[in-house]
Parts: sequence; C-alpha cells; structure tokens
Amino acid sequence: MRLDNLELFSTQGGKIDLSTVEGRSVVFVYPRTSPLGGAPEGWEMIPGAKGCTAESCSFRDLHEDFLQLQTRVFGVSTQDTGYQQEAAKRLHLSYPLLSDARLQLKEQLGLETFDFEGQRLYRRATFLIEDGMVLERFTEIGDPAAHPNQVLQVIAQKYRES
Repeated sequence: MRLDNLELFSTQGGKIDLSTVEGRSVVFVYPRTSPLGGAPEGWEMIPGAKGCTAESCSFRDLHEDFLQLQTRVFGVSTQDTGYQQEAAKRLHLSYPLLSDARLQLKEQLGLETFDFEGQRLYRRATFLIEDGMVLERFTEIGDPAAHPNQVLQVIAQKYRES
C-alpha cells in the first residue's frame, strides 16, 4: 500500500511527509505519552494503552542500531506538537515525534482509535515503510518496551544489506 500525501508536524520543526521520506522508516504509533507526574487515573484499565513511554525510550535506546540498518524512526500520536516537544525533551528522544491530530493515518491505514478524557487516541501499531510504501504492519504488540527490539530483528533478518 502506498501512502498518500501525509504531512505531519514534527517535534524537530516543520512538517514531515511520510509519503515522500526516502529509504526505509519505522513509524510507531502510540496512544499518548503521559505528563511528568505519571499516567492519568484509569489509564492502566485500557487494554494495550500502558507502555508508551517505555516504548519510546526503547526506540531511543536502539535508534543508532536502526540507523546502522539505514532505517529512520518516527513516533506518531494524536497529541499536539507542543505536548510532544515536552515529552521528546524530557525523554531525550533522538528521533522526531509527529503529531497526527487530524487522524490522517486512521483514514489511510485504517488505524483503530479510542477516546480518553475527551481525546481521540490511536491504538498501538508500527509500520515499516520504504519510499512511501507500507512493507510491514505490526498490530499485536504485547510488550511495548520489547517491541522496538523485535522490529529491529525483523529488519536485520529481512533487509540487512550484504
């Protein structure tokens, strides 16, 4: 499946159009990062919601490994860019977070959403994209903290250049 025009605001400034990013990218979609004080009441009761910070930090810790496999990393949530910038700074993320407040990925990729505290949020999913084409889709993510390493292993096995 080829992505259509998909410009999203980036925590590193400006917009990034995922349909025109050259080469291979991992786009991990997460519900939200919680503020410094922790997750809001009731968050842990939502199946699959917990673990966004751990997943983001695992992608951060493996970022250099992804780059060695010529794979860029992007995180996407429906949160606004200002909120994401605070999280990116606090978590020392070395890759951009992208804001999809208009739910463009939902329309293009059929992503599932849920509502929490008046916000529409994405359910967790990850996509491997190359030159605007979706190559792999991961939606069964049991352990968000371990998931980035699993994605890295898939890329290493399938796409490592000899």
